[in-house]
Amino acid sequence: MNVIFILALYAIIINIVGFAEMGIDKRRARKGAYRIPEANLFLTALVGGSIGCIIGMYAFRHKTRHRSFVFGMPAILIVQLAILGFLIFAAPIRFTFM
Repeated sequence: MNVIFILALYAIIINIVGFAEMGIDKRRARKGAYRIPEANLFLTALVGGSIGCIIGMYAFRHKTRHRSFVFGMPAILIVQLAILGFLIFAAPIRFTFM
C-alpha cells in the first residue's frame, strides 16, 4: 500500500476518534458517569486527532470554558501543521504522491 494512503487513513480514523471522545465525554458529563480523563483527550489530539477534537469540542459545546482546551487544542494543531509543512516543503526527504 502507498504510505501516503496509510497516513491519510490514520489521520481520518484518529480525528473520528477525537470527535467521538468529545461527544462521549459530554454525554457522560450530563449523566454524571465516569469521564474520559482530560489527559486522554489531549493525547488523542497530540497523536493527530486535533482537528476532530476541536470540531467535537464546539459541536458538542464541551470543554469550551476551559482555557487549556480553547487555547491548547488549536496550539497543538498549529504545531502539527508546522511539522507537516516542514516535512513536505523543507525536509531533505522527498515525498511522492504517486
